[in-house]
Amino acid sequence: MAPIGIALIGGGIFIKQAHIPAVLATPSLEVKVVYSRSLKSAKESAALLPNGGDGVDLYSDEDGGGGYAEVLKRDDVSGVIIALPIANQPEYIKAALDAGKHVLAEKPVAPNVAQGRELIQYYHSVKARTGATWSCAEQMRCMPNYIFGAAEARKLGKITGFRAIVEFMTKEDNPYYNTEWRKNPTHDYGFILDGGVHWAASLRMLLGDDVAETVSGFSHTASAYLPSPDTLQGIVRTRSGASGAFLVSCGSTLPAKSEFSVACEKGSVTVSRDTVTVSKIEGGEPQVTIKNSAEGVKYEVQAWAAALEAGKPDPRLAPEEGLADAEFLLGMLKSADAGGIPQKLSLQQV
Repeated sequence: MAPIGIALIGGGIFIKQAHIPAVLATPSLEVKVVYSRSLKSAKESAALLPNGGDGVDLYSDEDGGGGYAEVLKRDDVSGVIIALPIANQPEYIKAALDAGKHVLAEKPVAPNVAQGRELIQYYHSVKARTGATWSCAEQMRCMPNYIFGAAEARKLGKITGFRAIVEFMTKEDNPYYNTEWRKNPTHDYGFILDGGVHWAASLRMLLGDDVAETVSGFSHTASAYLPSPDTLQGIVRTRSGASGAFLVSCGSTLPAKSEFSVACEKGSVTVSRDTVTVSKIEGGEPQVTIKNSAEGVKYEVQAWAAALEAGKPDPRLAPEEGLADAEFLLGMLKSADAGGIPQKLSLQQV
């Protein structure tokens, strides 16, 4: 089978550092086009492709050739990978779906829950007509450490508690901080929304069917320069009645940490980067398993490519999952805006 022709939409850091390496590690995909608003960034991205991007066509809003609309007219482009500022993505997703192109678009699924709902409704109406599919690029659901950790947790009985802790300092020389749309965001909640949906997805995987029903939170800004808020302290209650904590900060001076734990009737599971630790109350040493998860975007892009070949979307990349991640996180942030008043969730069972 010939490779599936795709277009890369966006020329920012994440396209260059994550998506291009992931696509090059996926033989069933072939980049036909690179589009960016500026021709300079399109050229910079294409230069990272084999032979310096020779044979790959470049489109921009500066070239006078129609830009993105012209990309979507190409018969040799079956799908697009979109990585653009959060507030801009919905219109690009809609245009691609209208043109019958399969879409893998960066998370979050939309800037807010209402817009996410509308976009998903639009997607299903268009899919019925064009057959085009939309996948939400959330790599956490494709990463071996969380897949393994979630499977182990299911073996340990009812969930009795849980916690997510992600703390680090985003320094002023961080290249992501120095992108204009992150430094002066056109979406609400800044870095916490951008990164927080990853952490929501991670905890949701470990919770499994014991989905979150009610959340509350408090937020503040710990750093002197990050957009507000950069820190969220949340409490989550699941439908079984178990409760746990969701503690995240992009501006913390505490030692950097990323750890997701779930306590169950027969033991516990903790996922910390590449390490999954399973402890059982029946005794014995904790079982520590190493799962290399440094290439999460590669696993995600390969899952998308396999779904395109199979003609059936991968449920892990369903936009409904992305919407559930956003609702989970935004519920806590909305609670914080309201002084900590609990918020009911309704989209967690996908």
